[in-house]
Amino acid sequence: MGIEAVVFDIGNVLIRWQPEIYYDALLGEDRRRAMFHAIDLHGMNERIDAGEDFREVVYGTADAHPDWAEPIRHWHDRWVELASPEIPGSVRALRALRAAGVQVFALSNIGEGTLALAEARYPFLAEFDRRYISGAMRAVKPSPEIYAMVEADCGLAPGALLFADDRADNIATAAARGWQTHLFEGPEGWAECLVSHGLLKKDDLA
Repeated sequence: MGIEAVVFDIGNVLIRWQPEIYYDALLGEDRRRAMFHAIDLHGMNERIDAGEDFREVVYGTADAHPDWAEPIRHWHDRWVELASPEIPGSVRALRALRAAGVQVFALSNIGEGTLALAEARYPFLAEFDRRYISGAMRAVKPSPEIYAMVEADCGLAPGALLFADDRADNIATAAARGWQTHLFEGPEGWAECLVSHGLLKKDDLA
């Protein structure tokens, strides 16, 4: 079956999402490790991805951990610095696909509040034909529910979707539903995948 739409994850595909790097610079690696050991900050973020209020969740976590309150609040107040920088090769691929007339979708675990901040910093996030955002959908990857919602909304057969994500569990669920998939490990491999499927030519990505 031919590919009719390419589906991008956002974090670690289009924008680097490794908060530890930010906190290493802020606190030093040892203190950052201590904070992440004491507090499940990624679990906190999963609540936001699932649809809870961005500021309420972060500030509530900070209030519950006064010894770490100030750096925890950075997760909200300086989020665009945590979610940085963009991955230029992936942005080129997104725009090249659109120029070639290929539909491009986003499927991302991200909250509505965090997406609003990201859009202001990264205009390319407004360039998708369709966006499937976990915080708005109240469903998260790798739950099969969110993939089924994508299929129902776009009306395309699973085999007509090519999905790139940096997490193997997210890829595995998509593949089990019949999606074509690519485990994202860098923009070079993603570009090669798109070329191999005949969606782009190497010159399109120069």
